[in-house]
This record gives sequence, structure tokens and C-alpha cells, in this order.
Amino acid sequence: MDRASPFETDLDRNLANHAPLTPLGFIERAASVYPERTAVVHGARRHTWSQTYARCRRLASALAQRGIGTGDTVAVMASNTPEMYECHFGVPMLGAVLNTLNTRLDAEAIGFMLNHGGAKVLIADREFSTTVAQALAQTERRPLVIDIDDPEYAGPGERLGEMDYEALLAGGDPEYAWRPPADEWNAISLNYTSGTTGNPKGVVYHHRGAYLNGVCNIVTWGMPQHSVYLWTLPMFHCNGWCFPWTMAANAGVNVCLRKVDPVQIFRLIREHGVTHFCGAPIVHTGLINADPKLREGIAHKVSAMVAGAAPPAAMIEGMEQIGFDLTHVYGLTETYGPATVCARHEAWDALDIGKRAERNGRQGVRYLMEEGLTVMDAETMKPVPADGETMGEIMFRGNITMKGYLKNPKATADAFAGGWFHSGDLAVMQPDGYVKIKDRSKDIIISGGENISSLEIEEALYRHPAVLAAAAVARPDPKWGETPCVFVELKQGAQATEQEIIEHCRGHLARFKLPRAVVFGELPKTSTGKIQKFVLRQRAKSAQAIE
Repeated sequence: MDRASPFETDLDRNLANHAPLTPLGFIERAASVYPERTAVVHGARRHTWSQTYARCRRLASALAQRGIGTGDTVAVMASNTPEMYECHFGVPMLGAVLNTLNTRLDAEAIGFMLNHGGAKVLIADREFSTTVAQALAQTERRPLVIDIDDPEYAGPGERLGEMDYEALLAGGDPEYAWRPPADEWNAISLNYTSGTTGNPKGVVYHHRGAYLNGVCNIVTWGMPQHSVYLWTLPMFHCNGWCFPWTMAANAGVNVCLRKVDPVQIFRLIREHGVTHFCGAPIVHTGLINADPKLREGIAHKVSAMVAGAAPPAAMIEGMEQIGFDLTHVYGLTETYGPATVCARHEAWDALDIGKRAERNGRQGVRYLMEEGLTVMDAETMKPVPADGETMGEIMFRGNITMKGYLKNPKATADAFAGGWFHSGDLAVMQPDGYVKIKDRSKDIIISGGENISSLEIEEALYRHPAVLAAAAVARPDPKWGETPCVFVELKQGAQATEQEIIEHCRGHLARFKLPRAVVFGELPKTSTGKIQKFVLRQRAKSAQAIE
């Protein structure tokens, strides 16, 4: 019989030495230590950390008065405004689960999410009232509706709710005695996947993961205390990659922005001394191609974070040329946003800009607080060789991986098969241990039995000086099975022909990888700037369009 270790005897957990991890403590500390420092900026509005904390407590109190409690869902349909930021704290303060809704989705999708998530309250900005009204008509049980009437929004939209947000807060207690969760495994938020191939899946986050990734953003990015963060990234997307909680831990400044616009982005960076911002490649590409005069007067260091399967090297080079320090991260909704980072090495600084861009364009290594990252053969569940050639599926495990999919045990079991989260992204492991994505499993083009990476084709396209955005998909072919079809969005005022694009690719790709068709026009994108390939596959009449 094993003897009990002295290190496990009479040394038990208690209230003095153990507490569930939750990001809610970040805002309490910010308000206590830095009560008069600015927390939120939005147009003419300014809220300090003590004011923001009080508003969050008012929100929690007012919702509690209306019967909302542990395990209830509160949905929010809003832009990046102070109200959206406050919901990230006020809703979980009473044990409820925050469901931020994608403002670009149609009414059918929003209606599904309200029903599936069981929302008891919907807080909605009147800008989205048309979609919200149609979605509410589809709900099985109408939630309590609260309107956000943002003074910075002067466009159309009616109030649909029983009261507005400020009236709700007025009835709440600024000293509301909220409590941390009894268990850090309790749900803090619900985020739906894009739903491009059927009904979206509800990804559930826990307090522990939100806490850890909130802190990990600071560590990974080397963010100084009191950083000034511009909300170019939607807070509805993976809870803004956990940055609402990050900025409370940082006691920094949240500069709100309703809509991504290079003119406004550069203005806010200049006026407020913005030090950090995040976004998809298309956001950064928009800044690179904006009028250089917009950047005048910005002399301080600006750190940008880009996420995506494979940001084109031309974009990475462009950000360096305009003087912005770029960090590349990668992740999914299921990993609380970023879960890998292309950790840079000083030795890379000696490389030419093209080689630096290639190094910095990799998905990289695991986040500090993610326990496992690997590339494996999905069938054998064995790691692929670190040869930069053998493709496998990127897999994660650890504390910043979701609890699972709401009300979908089969999808949860499939996602976690073999004790790893299966991302669906195909990649290689390079000899230095860095991951490089080659494609989504559904985006590989199989032509004449050869696998063609759509990302490799797109990388070549982005090197054409006239190309603003590009995507490659498979098109059925009677001889080869599939051939590459590319969709190209040109820069404003630029011109190019189909033959010119194909000839350009010939200088970068093997012959069998060359596009056989080029379609010009604006590319369909999600609210976070990702190109919607499923739409393009349908347009190309791809065999993969039916998924």
C-alpha cells in the first residue's frame, strides 16, 4: 500500500490558497488600482476604469432583477461600442453566458442562434434592427430585447426593445456584489461558427480559458501596461480574440470603432496614440493601399496582429514598408481565437525582406498557454515528419481549447477524437518546429491525381501589383477532374487581363498548378474580412460546392 506523500498531506485547497480562474477579476483590479485612468473611448464618450466597472455591475444587477442567472444566455448584436465591451464583464458577473452575434449574418442565421442558444435577453444596436426584427419573428420564445442607441450612429434603424440600454443600467446597482464562478470550468461565452456548410455550431468557452488567453495575449505580444488598443477586430468574433479581457488585465485604453475604415483607423491612431490593433489580412491590406497622406503625423510605434490561415507575403512586406510592427497568429473559434504565434528570432532581421516575410508568414508555434500543437495524420494519429513536405492536420490540446459544441455531442466527440482538437487545416511541420498551413482540407484542389494548394496559388496572385484580393477554388474538369479557377479583385484604378494573370503565375508555379480560368470582381467576404470560398466554389460550379 502506497504511503501518502507528505506533500499531499494536510496541504489542502482552501479559500486562502486557491480560486477559480476568471477574467472578471481583471476589471475589479483595474478599477481599484487605476480608477481614474481612461478605459473606453468612443467618439465624445470617455469612461474611466472605475466608471466602466460600475456600469458593468449595473448591467449585472439590472439583468439579475429580471430573473437572469447562472447558465442563462444573453445575446448581443452590436458593433464595437462601450456597451459591447461592458457586456463581456456584466453578463458573466451574474453567472450568465454571453453570446455575441455576428452582425453581418442574415436573419435566418441569427434566428437559429437565438433559438439554439436559448437567449433570454437580446441586447441589440438599432443599426441592425431590420435583421433583428426578422430574426425575432423566427424565435420560439421571444427574449427580452434591450436597445443600444449609440450617439455615434446616425443611420437608419428603429428601436425594437422594451427599453434602451442606458435606462436598463440606470435601474442597476453600481455596487452589485457579483461573485466569481464556483467552478472555472463554467461557461463564460457562446460563439457560433460561420455556418457556411449547414447550421453553425455553438462553441462554448469557459472562464479558465478566457482568463488564460486574456493574459497570454499580453505575454505573446509583449504589451506594455496601459497600452492603447484600437478595436478594428469585431468583439463578436471569438470574443474579440479575448482582448476585452486582455485590456482590463492591461488596464489600457479601448478605442472603439464601429466600422473598419482606413481613414478613421489612421485618424484614431494619430489622435489617441494607438499602440496595438488586430485584424484579418484584408484589414491590413486596406491600410497598405490607402493614401499615404493618411499616415502623416504617426511617428510612434504601432504593433499590429494579423490572423489567418496564410497572410500573403506581399501583405507582410507591405506592413513592414509602412512602418507597422506585425505579429502573425493563427487559431480558430474553437481555440479562443489565437492559439499559435510566429515567434520571431533576431537572426531573421538579417534576411532580405522577402525571406523575412516568408518566415513571418508561418503559423508558427503554440501560444504559451496552449499545451499542445502538432501536425498529424488524421487516420493514424501519428505526427508527420518535420520535413516541410509531408502534409497532415493541425491539432491542438490544452487550456485554451473550447469546452465543446453546445447541444452537439457527436460534433464534440468528432472534434476531440484521439485526445486532440482537429482543426481541419492541412499543414506541414518544418524542420525548426514551426507549422506552415498549406490549405483547408476542403480547399485542396485535386487535379489529375495531384494535390494543389489553393494557398500556394493565392500567394503567387498576391505578388501581382494590380491584385488587391484573390482566391483559388476547384472547378470541375472532364479530363483532370478539377482544375484551379481563380477569383481576383483588383486594386482601385488597376487593370489586368486573364492572360496577364496566368502568365504572372507561370513565373511562380509549376505548370499543372496554373489557373485555367480567371474571374474578376469584388470578392465576397465575412464581417472579419475572410474571403468566403464556399460562395466562390458555388460560382465556379465546383464539385466541392455541395458540402
